Amino acid sequence: MAVDVLTEIVIDRPCAEVAAYAGDPSHAPDWYVNIESVRWRTPAPVGPGSTMDFVARFLGWRLAYTYEVVELVPGERLVMRTAQGPFPMETTYTWQPVDSARTRMPLRNRGEPSGFGRVAAPVMAAAMRRANQKDLANLKRILES
Repeated sequence: MAVDVLTEIVIDRPCAEVAAYAGDPSHAPDWYVNIESVRWRTPAPVGPGSTMDFVARFLGWRLAYTYEVVELVPGERLVMRTAQGPFPMETTYTWQPVDSARTRMPLRNRGEPSGFGRVAAPVMAAAMRRANQKDLANLKRILES
């Protein structure tokens, strides 16, 4: 069973500001509930081919994985895929102007778990959805303060 989780929020900041902050993986530990650290493997700033090592805690497990940026449309979309790690995952950030001062940000995580992860996929999806809602609320709080 595939995991496909889509959450979104409207942030009261212009699209360019939201994209610049959220699209910089260095900020991920500040607004993601479960991400403990990010270490760049390639030089910043983010662009197609950039790779970063992430360490996270999820459902009581410590996860270490490497994301590779596979698509970047500045100010519009960022797509990253795990290049290494326990659970093949793709994360997509999209930034859509609601008006000149507000941004809609959908966050999508999808992947295909294997082994035990396949059995636990429904639980993983529900936990991801809850975490993503908290993450986006944190992002909104940070950017609107």
